[in-house]
Amino acid sequence: MQHFEVAATATRLSERGGGYESVHTSPGLEVGVYVLVAPEDDKQAPHVFDEAYVVLDGEGEIEIDGERRLIRRGEGVFVAAGVEHRIHAYDELTLLVVFNGPHSLSPPS
Repeated sequence: MQHFEVAATATRLSERGGGYESVHTSPGLEVGVYVLVAPEDDKQAPHVFDEAYVVLDGEGEIEIDGERRLIRRGEGVFVAAGVEHRIHAYDELTLLVVFNGPHSLSPPS
């Protein structure tokens, strides 16, 4: 069994003003914590792997392929590989991110 500290990782990233950190990587899977703190912009580009975002804390808007949706604690969204997406309208937003492949070579900033 592998155990990972999601809350401690989120706290550390928040104290640093946001960012992304992988907490688990295995063949075909990466799990990470992504913290966005305003006014820092979400600078993601489309990824080569499918991904799912689950909101751990806060709320904001996610734009996926031109469609915007409010997301808040306890909600999740799926983003297919190669699709434009960006997160907007947040003060501080903490996300659990699950990729169906290793993403750490080019994590969100």
